[in-house]
Amino acid sequence: MRKKIALLAGGYSGEYVISIKTAETIEKNLDSGKYDVRKIIVTRDEWYHEHNGLKIQVDKNDFSITVDGEKITFDCVFIAIHGTPGEDGRIQGYLDMLRIPYTTCNSIVSALTFNKSYCNKVVRASNVVNIANSVLLLKNESFSVGAILDELKFPLFVKPNESGSSLGVSKVKDVAGLLPAIEKAFKEDNQVLIEEFIEGRELTIGVYRTGGYLRALPATEIISQNEFFDYEAKYTPGASKEITPAEIEKPVREQLENKAMSIYRQLNCRGVVRMDFILQKSTGKLYFLEVNTMPGQSENSIVPQQVRAAGIQLSDFYGALLEDCLQNNSN
Repeated sequence: MRKKIALLAGGYSGEYVISIKTAETIEKNLDSGKYDVRKIIVTRDEWYHEHNGLKIQVDKNDFSITVDGEKITFDCVFIAIHGTPGEDGRIQGYLDMLRIPYTTCNSIVSALTFNKSYCNKVVRASNVVNIANSVLLLKNESFSVGAILDELKFPLFVKPNESGSSLGVSKVKDVAGLLPAIEKAFKEDNQVLIEEFIEGRELTIGVYRTGGYLRALPATEIISQNEFFDYEAKYTPGASKEITPAEIEKPVREQLENKAMSIYRQLNCRGVVRMDFILQKSTGKLYFLEVNTMPGQSENSIVPQQVRAAGIQLSDFYGALLEDCLQNNSN
């Protein structure tokens, strides 16, 4: 009997469109002979499933839908929402209370990793990898440019503390650009993280656990045609070059894989995550940037590139993630 799978897409953030594309890729690559997949669109106003041109509302009391008179409950939820509420722990907490298994990190890990500043503190304490110096600003608290510059040196990255797809991110090279960048970031979030720029090669790597084994995918090097890998560079064809597998020496590759898997274990991640690093030009040291607990998976996104580079079919990869969820996730 086919397992009933809810595929959650959409969300409340500026990453809504990317989430829809991610869900399309996942849905296309799930075996319809094994899984009865129902895509659920999540917005602030409604959660619904489209069937024969009609919107069928989700009963949030038990996360069910009624299709042609049949009430459908789900064996597992494949979360494909980037940003809030699918990557910050909110959906996970809801599903935990209903005891419905899902494919991503749990609510606590999702909330922690979504907050870049908190995640950096936890990763720094593990002594696994280097972390850039940073300052956190809160919207309702006053701050001083002088105090920031006492702690940090230009160039700086100014970014929303809880946001994805590089929305609201700026690279700042002098004092004149700092306040406008902070204002831009505050439009996306109530917290702003200011980090020192680490010059080097940007490397990103997928890590996942299935069948009791933790594995790293082939890494990708990102070369942006823009000042940095911003929203335009991520989603505009030709605006960036993504080299998979990354052309790095074996010791660097092994170090990257080992550090990424160590962070995965220490944070107690689940499913597939993607971790971003900088290989510093002057020292050859790896610096941790962030963890993406629901990485983009449109057809040409980085994780699908890495899966294919590993010689794995996307249908087998997503199927393995689902099977792991069905067998091992207890809520």
